[in-house]
Order: sequence, then structure tokens, then C-alpha cells
Amino acid sequence: MGGGGGIALIAMVLACVAALWVRPLQAEPAAQQPAPQENCGERRSTADIVECLATQTAVWDRRLSTAYQKLLESLPVRRRDRLRSAQRLWIQFRDANCAYFASRSGTIARVDAGQCLLRLTTARAMELEEGI
Repeated sequence: MGGGGGIALIAMVLACVAALWVRPLQAEPAAQQPAPQENCGERRSTADIVECLATQTAVWDRRLSTAYQKLLESLPVRRRDRLRSAQRLWIQFRDANCAYFASRSGTIARVDAGQCLLRLTTARAMELEEGI
């Protein structure tokens, strides 16, 4: 990947992620079973909240992985390569963005980072599920 094509692809991925933030998240896609909807904020300790967020993120991450694999299998080679590239860039964005939230001082940073991971993973899973 070189020159302006790579920059254009990154800009496109970031624009898609920004659009997801503007659009309210649906509770669940129609074809899937709902993910846990527990309100982690009702937990009593930071560690409990972080554990709750991690549990919910794991559910959505499994859904994301399943949708990604199904979508890959259904695409022609050229589009498959583009999806792989987009997914790699999305993972880089997710990790960098949530690391930013984790870099705050205090125990709230762990909660903020957990919420970031849950929010982005849920949005990406739903996006990929819609593409199947």
C-alpha cells in the first residue's frame, strides 16, 4: 500500500467510524440473538464494572468474528482483500482510540477504556452483520 491510496483508505475507514458515532446504536440486529444488556454502571466497584464491560465486549467480539468470517467467505477475492484491509485498520483505530481513554489518570480510566472497547466492538459487529 503506497502513496495516496493508503491515505484515502484510512480516511474512508475513519469517516465510516465517525458516521457510526453519529448514528445511534441499535439494541440488536434483527437476525441475531440479543447480547447481554446489563447496565454495568449499577455494579458497586470499578473492578466489577470493568469485568461487566469485558464480559459484554467478549460477546460482541464473538459476534464480530463470526460476521467477519461469514462475510469474508461470501465475497469475491478483490472485495475480500478490501475487507481484510479495512478490518486491520479498524483494529488499529480501536486499539489506539481506547488506549487514549485508558491513558487518563485514576481508576475511571479503566472504565472509560472498557466502555470504548464495548462501544466500538458493538458498532463494528452490527456493521458486519448487516453486510452478510
